Amino acid sequence: MAHDSRISSADVCNAPGAERAGEPGDNGRTRLVHWFRCWRKPIRHWIGANKAVSSAEVDDLVQEVFMRLLRYSDDVVVKDPQAYLFRIAANVVHEWRTRCRVRMQHDDVWLDELAGESADEPQNDCARAKASQCVLAALDRLPARQREILLMHVHEDMTYKQIAERRGLTYRIVLRDLTRAYATLRMQLPSPDQLSAE
Repeated sequence: MAHDSRISSADVCNAPGAERAGEPGDNGRTRLVHWFRCWRKPIRHWIGANKAVSSAEVDDLVQEVFMRLLRYSDDVVVKDPQAYLFRIAANVVHEWRTRCRVRMQHDDVWLDELAGESADEPQNDCARAKASQCVLAALDRLPARQREILLMHVHEDMTYKQIAERRGLTYRIVLRDLTRAYATLRMQLPSPDQLSAE
């Protein structure tokens, strides 16, 4: 008859000198360390036996069980640590399964079904052409200096200071002209909804 040389969690928890939660002088850290030593392996085994949990996730879920213990008050008296810890473990596994179910809906195949309209479709070309015409017409209505400063800033990627130096203006005038140009365009340009309705 072979003798099992492994030490069970009950042997560890009942070993002489083992700290017991709830004894005088006990604190939350002592209780957590004691419970971790006693129950980590059984909880890991229980979570690992769950077919829905991959082996790569087991240690993370066990860690989450003990992390949740840190959030609870040290004043809570727990009469049955095994039941308490396994209830937390069951909750952790349940939440993990729920997150996985939600995540799996977003795999590549599912996302392909949601692909938006292609940029090459005729209605998109038409909308872009209409928007471009509106922008050009609004730019033509701007005062000449505002239009030139705006185009230097947008198309040539020039800073306010660079524009001021090239045009012989002050920084404040460039700032004022750009602010007015953007405000005018905002008021004159139709919204995307208005463009699509036309």
